[in-house]
Amino acid sequence: MRNDHGFQNDHGFASRLAMARRVAGAAVAVIAGLLAGGGAVFAFAAATAGAPTGSGGAGGGEWPQFRGPHRDGVASGPHLKRSWPAAGPHLLWRVPMGAGYSHLAVAGGRIYTQYGERGSEYLAAYDAATGRRLWTLRTDAELENDQGNGPRSTPTFDAGTLYVQSAQGQLRAVSAATGKELWSHDLQREFGARVPTWGMSSSPLVEGELLLAAVGGSGGHAAMAFDKHSGRVAWSALDDKPGYASPIARTAGGVRQAIFFTGGSVAALAPADGKVLWRVPWETSYDVNAATPLFVAPDKLFVSSGYDTGAALFRLRSEGRQVGVQQVWKSRAIKNQFSSSVLAGEYIYGFDNGTFKCVKAETGEERWKERGLGHGSVILADGLLVVLSESGKLVLVDATPDDYHERASFQALSGRCWSGPSLAGGKLYLRNAEVMEAFDLAGGA
Repeated sequence: MRNDHGFQNDHGFASRLAMARRVAGAAVAVIAGLLAGGGAVFAFAAATAGAPTGSGGAGGGEWPQFRGPHRDGVASGPHLKRSWPAAGPHLLWRVPMGAGYSHLAVAGGRIYTQYGERGSEYLAAYDAATGRRLWTLRTDAELENDQGNGPRSTPTFDAGTLYVQSAQGQLRAVSAATGKELWSHDLQREFGARVPTWGMSSSPLVEGELLLAAVGGSGGHAAMAFDKHSGRVAWSALDDKPGYASPIARTAGGVRQAIFFTGGSVAALAPADGKVLWRVPWETSYDVNAATPLFVAPDKLFVSSGYDTGAALFRLRSEGRQVGVQQVWKSRAIKNQFSSSVLAGEYIYGFDNGTFKCVKAETGEERWKERGLGHGSVILADGLLVVLSESGKLVLVDATPDDYHERASFQALSGRCWSGPSLAGGKLYLRNAEVMEAFDLAGGA
């Protein structure tokens, strides 16, 4: 057991942690022994009380999917404190967590994430106020991998339903209230999905009445859309090999575009029917196109990957019925290996491999850089960059191009931290493969 922040200040945590692990272990044994084959829910006390009913986001109280409400790493909500004591912001709670790199979706007073434990992957719901686990659903056998076991994808919450993809290609729609499965697809068996080297990592995207997914399937099934209510296939497109990035959808020049960053290209599809609007080849070593593309309003797209590939800014053009793309600049100044960047004003903040940087969006010009945070992750809130380093250091940085100005920092977690922060209603939620925790970043601001 580690003795980092929170453990040393909560003398009852050790016994509660041990009890929670015994309960979790017993629950997993029951599920594995009696309900082998998946699709079974273990409901904890009062699991359906106060169940969420909508995707919402009013008042900044939601972080309902990967990278937040708009899938751009930006949080709205209350004013945040500009400094912390040496021990860090107020710790609200800390609970055990299993393996994997799934981020935390926050909606309707609940947290949803995936984890791996004892050979299985699970989707779970937690009370956001206390960290109490409400229900779990076994979703697949656990991925075992040299870069860490367990699921990578983040649940997507929409109007009371969760959409989730396992590391080996089980796509499911699940009731957020009860954990009951509504529909599912085996992407490998049904569509020839190819599991990339380090597991399926893309998070599904709700676009109107459709669910968009980076399937990585053969025979034109690299990108797919499903009716979000029934799971019926709406369309499929692209023959690309699988990557690791999650799709986004944006409107540029009056044209709605679903952007997929696959293992071999960045492409825009018409969300309604999957028609390819434009496609630009983008090759990276080991097919690690992993960082989510970043829309730069009103008509540009930032794309970046690691392994010395670099980044580019594209202008999305439309003339009548013709939709195209034009490269504005390309540079190796910022190489997002897997952590996605954020946009604040005219500047992009993100990781160039293990160096945190600021670059000008219009030109790619580097403004400043800071080493020592490893392959960390970043979100933007209230004019501040909330950064979680690869080793679990939480840092508050001014979102300014003038210089790297650190306002506060403390060691929030330990070990490898590749799951990015989630911020909802001024509360920050973090996890690694051992614990999940919540901090108040707004109280008394």
